[in-house]
Amino acid sequence: MSEATDLSTSTWRKSSYSGSDGGNCIEVDDANPGTVRDSKDPDGPRLTFTAHTWQTFVASVKAGHYRHA
Repeated sequence: MSEATDLSTSTWRKSSYSGSDGGNCIEVDDANPGTVRDSKDPDGPRLTFTAHTWQTFVASVKAGHYRHA
């Protein structure tokens, strides 16, 4: 079982691609890379990924492996 991530120092950042309409997007915790939350539900659940998993995901997005629906 993994330890809980301390979110007391969280600084949440939303993608500049999300636009001003508050669309479907996530916010990333700058203090805990790999921790994300739904921008429409800031008090809801958070997902935390390992550093390797998060880095792999970000690299895949930057490489264009996912398309906007």
